[in-house]
Amino acid sequence: MSKFDRNFFSRPASEVARDLLGKRLVHQSVADVIVEVEAYLPEGDAAAHVYRGPTPRTRILYGQAGHAYLYLNYGLHWMLNIAADREGVPGCVLLRGTRRFRGPGLLTKGFGLDGRHYGLDLTSGPLWVEEGESEEEEEGEEVLVTPRIGITKAAELPLRFVWASYESKRRPGKSRLSAG
Repeated sequence: MSKFDRNFFSRPASEVARDLLGKRLVHQSVADVIVEVEAYLPEGDAAAHVYRGPTPRTRILYGQAGHAYLYLNYGLHWMLNIAADREGVPGCVLLRGTRRFRGPGLLTKGFGLDGRHYGLDLTSGPLWVEEGESEEEEEGEEVLVTPRIGITKAAELPLRFVWASYESKRRPGKSRLSAG
């Protein structure tokens, strides 16, 4: 299968996030279907790392879309984000889970990703996104849109996208979800 080109990522973060569901993330010999993501907006999103403007750490988000933005969360887990939107507009998408790796820390560990992979170009490098599920399988998946989780600022924004089948296994009995 072929890697997605820059046009796929050069759209608003919320669109890219939703469209990543059902796609395959590939790194070296590991590949898995993306089932949970969160969008972070370039403006007015207090949870986004770019909220207060550019920093050396967030510089990659201001460049071309489709690059990996990895950061160490609480000194414990690497988190993989993909730069989205047009150059100079720093949106991004956090990859929260795949079918096998449930949670953003387990995802990066399972794919062997860490700070050394910061800035990788997903359109040409050893880390990429490609078509995943067949259209019939993906059409059968209900997409839930929920507030983001694991954050305190702007947590109420409905920018988390997750397949219902994954969510029901991950968080049985939760009722704060809405189909989107």
